[in-house]
Amino acid sequence: MIKWFISHQWKDAKRSSMWQKNLVLNVVLGFFVFLIILEALVGGIVLGKNWHEIFPNDNPVEKFNSYLIYYFAFDLIIRFFMQHVPVLKVTPYLHLPIKRSKIINHVLSKTLFSFFNFLPLFIVIPIAVFQVSYYHSIAATWVWFLSVLFMILSNNFLLVYLKKQFASNPKVVGIFGLILAGLILLDYFGIYSFSGVSSIVFTSFINNFTFIIIPIAVLSFVYIINYRYLNSGLYPEEIRIHKEKKIDRISDNKYIKTLGKTGDMIAVELKLLLRHKRTKTILYMTPLFLLYGLFFYPQEIYRDGYGFLIFIGVFISGGLMINYANYSFSYESSYFDAILTNNYDLRKYLKVKFMIAISMSTISFFLTIPYFLFGIDILLINFVCFLYNIGCLSILLLYLATYNKKRMDLGKGAAFNYQGMGASNWLVMFPAFLLPIFVYLPFGLTGNPYGGILVIGIIGMIGLIFHKTFLNLVLKNLIKRKYIMAEGFREK
Repeated sequence: MIKWFISHQWKDAKRSSMWQKNLVLNVVLGFFVFLIILEALVGGIVLGKNWHEIFPNDNPVEKFNSYLIYYFAFDLIIRFFMQHVPVLKVTPYLHLPIKRSKIINHVLSKTLFSFFNFLPLFIVIPIAVFQVSYYHSIAATWVWFLSVLFMILSNNFLLVYLKKQFASNPKVVGIFGLILAGLILLDYFGIYSFSGVSSIVFTSFINNFTFIIIPIAVLSFVYIINYRYLNSGLYPEEIRIHKEKKIDRISDNKYIKTLGKTGDMIAVELKLLLRHKRTKTILYMTPLFLLYGLFFYPQEIYRDGYGFLIFIGVFISGGLMINYANYSFSYESSYFDAILTNNYDLRKYLKVKFMIAISMSTISFFLTIPYFLFGIDILLINFVCFLYNIGCLSILLLYLATYNKKRMDLGKGAAFNYQGMGASNWLVMFPAFLLPIFVYLPFGLTGNPYGGILVIGIIGMIGLIFHKTFLNLVLKNLIKRKYIMAEGFREK
């Protein structure tokens, strides 16, 4: 049966209209993946041979074990944003005499071939060969390696469960994310060190072989909860009911209903963002945008000048908005003709996109207010960058978006996917990140950094005050180019 599953999925991919167009791109991406694997292999061998020299005063195996818990936490976060969950169009099989267990096991087993499951092996295997086997027996080395491997696979199946839960019950993922963030903060502020716990746990696998049952039990548990969750919803009536509930949830919002025609347009935009794989991938990456500051704010070297802090401020408060406004018309390429032929009020249509863009930036800014703990100057810079995003950048992005005429397939994830991207999408990087820095630099170099920050804020305020005038310019360009855009969007 598995042979037929693979055969059907291969034919489905090969007969797709996008097969030939994506073939060259996949070959190029495959080449880059090969380079990444080669670099990881060389880096893993060098690291494995020299790990004991990096920490000469510590036991190298125990030191490596102390970092494993951080790796698994970071790996889970990266997987959540980057790893695709394999799917199988199960509906055509449900009326056939095929056991649901075979369908579910096939779907879950496909996740084992993920790139994220193989990449850590280029580090773990050299450490096992050059470090663990040097200090311990061959049997202990194998037990340690298998224990780490089982935990990597547990992360894989945990990711599958979290992504499935996020689609049906986001609260579960939210609670899990808060717990993980809380644990990271406890360790960051030195309240509790998890590195010591990690070292004790993974070193115990070497000292006592019977402890290998722990990672096996964890892997089995995560696999079973995935199996039971998928099995509970693998019925035609369950799939139909779930889709109906998902469709009605946004339209029934009381506030949206009070906005009349504008509310209907907002509901359409929200449905587009929440129901398609490519747009949902961007939404999943929002926490990564918001947490970007944690990589730089604690380090004094990045706070010597405000130029780099302005770049971070634009990114964390406008990352989601930039992705939305940059492709705001391309997202609707599959039904852009319907918009033009159904007597849509283009002025309201554009206003809705502007409202959603500034709402995204506003929410992002309020979520980043806790960064004031690293300094009031950071809060000031983030606020100024927020004004720049909503007053200037949002309108500029919508204007440049009218020059994008490439059709976009929303059924595919955003990670490593450049389909539907044009030159205008890359040009936005200049006004988004470089323009505010260029505005600041003359003031910063002359010893008046707050003057530069003030000017950036004034630019944002001017954009907000005269936003109707600027949106009229965007509207004129949209009306001028709408048929050119529609023609480009029809090309599949």
